[in-house]
Amino acid sequence: MARVSFASHSISVIHIGISGWRYAPWRGTFFPDDLPQRSELAFASARFSSIEINGTFYSLQRLSSFRAWAAETPDNFVFSVKAPRFITHLKRLKDVEAPLANFFASGLLALGPKLGPILWQLPPNFRFDADRLDAFFTLLPRSTRAAARLARKHDHRVREPWIKTDFDRKVRHALEVRHDSFVTPEFLTLLQKHDVAVVVADTAGRWPLFDEPTTDFVYVRLHGDEELYASGYTPESLDRWAASLRRWTRTRSGSPRDAFVYFDNDIKTHAPFDAMALAQRLHVETPVAAADNAAGLTAPREPKKKRPARAAARRSPFARKRAA
Repeated sequence: MARVSFASHSISVIHIGISGWRYAPWRGTFFPDDLPQRSELAFASARFSSIEINGTFYSLQRLSSFRAWAAETPDNFVFSVKAPRFITHLKRLKDVEAPLANFFASGLLALGPKLGPILWQLPPNFRFDADRLDAFFTLLPRSTRAAARLARKHDHRVREPWIKTDFDRKVRHALEVRHDSFVTPEFLTLLQKHDVAVVVADTAGRWPLFDEPTTDFVYVRLHGDEELYASGYTPESLDRWAASLRRWTRTRSGSPRDAFVYFDNDIKTHAPFDAMALAQRLHVETPVAAADNAAGLTAPREPKKKRPARAAARRSPFARKRAA
């Protein structure tokens, strides 16, 4: 974790990691050839301070999985959790009380202090609807105690529910949108009202890119600098993202603003190498980084590849430069 001090009582924390960790092309590139698949999370969590769990997007996960993920990662590690597409894509945020209860009963609270923000990603054909969003945000639990109360309303779809919390912690929420109708001040005002973070999503110019934090943390998803999910980030681009993160986490009021950054350009194995390179720029502490620093080593670099022609960027009027 990178800790940025503003005053004796104000510290921001920057987490940098990857979206998911089980990718076959990573074996023999990021993961050693002889590393058992069951050890991949432990290997990755020693090199990143956070990972975004994306299996939860496709289906409810088992309680045993959440417990295992918590046990296999370092003490200060944090998981962000991608919410189910059943809620965002199929139900489209309507009539979702039961699915929300099932999601929070499935095992999230078993992560304990390692539970980070919940990511809600809307589909590209979902247009801005202030009333629907307002109603949905009102349903979201804002603490682990509230999440446990909601989880008790689960139905038969959760076979092994976990409906308790060891400590009452804040539950954070972030929203990623993919339609131009969200490019309106009303959207950002609504997020501020409900204390929800707008996701800063770099999508190679395909979808809106927001650059105005809406709450006490920033959530960044880097899907590809030039080609969605496929292209890597140049050293110059990583420098710009590092500068942006420094700016976002240094608030004018001096109050802390944390950051969660995940690389999702996983198709060609760029993600883990880009994440390590950005973490090194921001001095993010991980077990491996600490050992490397003591030995005077630098983060491993991915072999250079021929880069595709740069895609035209579609900018939000709230954005400054594309990666600034």
